[in-house]
Amino acid sequence: MDRNYLLGVDGGGTQTTALVADSAGRVLGRGRAGSSNLHAAGEAAALTALEAAITAACRSAGVSVQDLGTACLGLAGAGRPDDQARLSAWAELALPGVAIRLVTDMALVLAAGTPNGWGVGVIAGTGSAIFGCASDGRTARAGGWGWALGDEGSGFAIGLGALRAIARATDGRGPETALRDVILQHWALTNPEALVATVYRRPFPRTEIAALAAVVEAVAEKGDAVARALFVDAGRELATGVASVVRALALPRPVPLALGGGVLVHGRLAAAALIDSLAEQGLACEPVGRVEEPATGALALQLKK
Repeated sequence: MDRNYLLGVDGGGTQTTALVADSAGRVLGRGRAGSSNLHAAGEAAALTALEAAITAACRSAGVSVQDLGTACLGLAGAGRPDDQARLSAWAELALPGVAIRLVTDMALVLAAGTPNGWGVGVIAGTGSAIFGCASDGRTARAGGWGWALGDEGSGFAIGLGALRAIARATDGRGPETALRDVILQHWALTNPEALVATVYRRPFPRTEIAALAAVVEAVAEKGDAVARALFVDAGRELATGVASVVRALALPRPVPLALGGGVLVHGRLAAAALIDSLAEQGLACEPVGRVEEPATGALALQLKK
């Protein structure tokens, strides 16, 4: 039996996307499911999401798992030895006979968004992380510590920053901001005090807080200084991570830059603030690519000779 089809998977903290392509890399089918981050979703839910996305992609393409020849799985946590071992064991059982390559999801943005596969990839969605690769294959990363230890510049950081700004404004400890009325209306709350029960409920509404980034951007676009400052801070934090990776790898200038995640791809302000902050540091980055579907990077890694 010929196994000529490719499988590419992007598994992150919010969503898992699987693509099935032919041997030339033409996408034939897509499948989507929930989070496949072992730590964010829990191991059972994460592996169930992976299986669901892959099954849906195969069904969409009109092929079976037995038709797959190679697979590249770009998964959150795949860079950590313990997580990699668990994911590898699952993949061998779920994809029997398939040649599997397991990489961190950060590598996909770089592969999809740079001309030659080297440079720096920046992800800012629910969480954030920076990943770099030199032309000789050396890699370095910054961020990716999760919401409790890091995720600076992410949708969660922006959303949480907005909620904290509302608390400060309500107390008179900070400037007034239109964020209060807009976010209360968005969450159908009648007063700022209701935020306490909303935010501190279980399970912790991390993705809901991260989703506020789009609401905050809309307020910022109307000129609210507090909202705009959150995006300036986000860009500065992400730029600091990019500079750290560039130094670690001694990358030549200009540095190819790939942007992924909803905050950078679907929004405007964070990406602009990132580029401005890099320019202020004298760090020339070009070309700058925006990656709508990182799973295409998983296919690119399989086609790369």
